[in-house]
Amino acid sequence: MKKIFQEFKEFAVKGNVIDLAVGIIIGAAFGKIVTSAVNDLIMPPIGKVLGGMNFSDLYYNLDNEKLLNGQPVTSLAEAQQAGHAVIAYGQFISTVIDFLIVALCVFLIVKVANTLRRKQETPEEPPAAPTDKKCGYCLSTIPLEATRCAHCTSHLEAKSSPAT
Repeated sequence: MKKIFQEFKEFAVKGNVIDLAVGIIIGAAFGKIVTSAVNDLIMPPIGKVLGGMNFSDLYYNLDNEKLLNGQPVTSLAEAQQAGHAVIAYGQFISTVIDFLIVALCVFLIVKVANTLRRKQETPEEPPAAPTDKKCGYCLSTIPLEATRCAHCTSHLEAKSSPAT
């Protein structure tokens, strides 16, 4: 029993489990933000453009009876209060838009993370091979293949210094 408790303790305090828990908590909070953005910022202007329509109130009443206390049912809340069977497709549209925004955000986060990972994994290029050297006599910079210095006209076969 003690060994099982020790294994559970090691599992529970590993970085991956804690990271997962933090990710789930932040994901839930992010989901609430996206839902609010869709319901409070995105859908009202779309509804206004479509003639003042409230998307959360779009529904189809499956019951033949379309009355509540002798009055016609005009909203989803009234239909649900009357106990009518309804298809709330307006709420479904809002939920689909929520999902698309969350999916887009996750895609962008993964894309940025993959780009950063590729940059870290790409080895740095080795320095370029030298193309010049210094004259051993006058210390002027000359081409690597030169056998005579263009500045002091010295022969370089025996007296050339290594490239810098």
